[in-house]
Amino acid sequence: MTIFDSQIDGDAAWRAVLARDRSQDGRFVTGVLTTGIYCRPSCAARHPRRENVRFFADGAAAREEGLRPCLRCRPDEAARDEEGLARAFAFIEQAEESPSLEEVAAAAGYAPHHFHRLFKRATGVTPAAYARGLRARRAEKALKEKGSVTEAVYEAGYSGPGRFYADAGNRLGMTPSAWRDGGRGVTIRWAVTPTSFGPMLVAATERGICRLSFDEGVEALTERFPNATIEPGGEVLAELLAETVAAVEAPERAHALPLDVKGTAFQEAVWRELARIPAGETLSYAALAAKAGKPGAARAAGSACGANQVAVLIPCHRAQRGDGTLGGYAYGLPIKRELLRRERG
Repeated sequence: MTIFDSQIDGDAAWRAVLARDRSQDGRFVTGVLTTGIYCRPSCAARHPRRENVRFFADGAAAREEGLRPCLRCRPDEAARDEEGLARAFAFIEQAEESPSLEEVAAAAGYAPHHFHRLFKRATGVTPAAYARGLRARRAEKALKEKGSVTEAVYEAGYSGPGRFYADAGNRLGMTPSAWRDGGRGVTIRWAVTPTSFGPMLVAATERGICRLSFDEGVEALTERFPNATIEPGGEVLAELLAETVAAVEAPERAHALPLDVKGTAFQEAVWRELARIPAGETLSYAALAAKAGKPGAARAAGSACGANQVAVLIPCHRAQRGDGTLGGYAYGLPIKRELLRRERG
């Protein structure tokens, strides 16, 4: 084993270290040769000099070279955290009713207080909020399929209509009846702008971008929300549009654009994992499925990539087949190749 893992993009890894990017924890460790320790990418300790740093796939590889784990960031716990989160996601998905923090923490193998912090750090929401979101998405699906709010309430796992109406307004962004009625009452603003990838459609609700695509017009928005108010963005959308163009033209840079996208719990887990792939690197559909908590569901992971409504911003172009070929891409393989080329510099 060499002290540098040739499978790791050193420049991308160093950028993650400088940014203390928590999303990269568990993907590699940073070995500091002058101190003899290795750390998580997000370690809060003072940054070492670049020439003294080597990157390893995991703690075991670093220990082979005589390095020891940092006592501050405890890097060997990162892999355990990933496994615990995968168990928690699966447990919440399978529960008929929203489980308690204690139940989810026990399934993940952690004490409740520690797990609460771990879960929120990884997902941005609490376990309870994640469970509510999952239940609301089930209600959203049931509303579309059944057309009856009462039936949707119980099929989604709510104890009754009161709890459903308390949750659904905030989660769906509209009333349950409006969602069932094709988005009536919701305003979506849009614009088409030129980019080096071709004409790009950007559409946004008050919450964030709900559609980003290439070579599409406003008609692409009417299929999902046929009764929404769909209007040109104008000056209201101008600033967000400019920021979106900048993010797409330089896909190697992290962005903080607001998104208003929803999927199943598994789809959203896949989207989170896509966002964690370092710029310029790829991950197989099988590996994505495993990281999202469903080993063996490679085909479903591919479908989750296909369900992504915001190209580039959720980087499904970083997914590929298990044989190393790029696979498909909604906007054509030339765009996928160019995005990866730009990310690799």
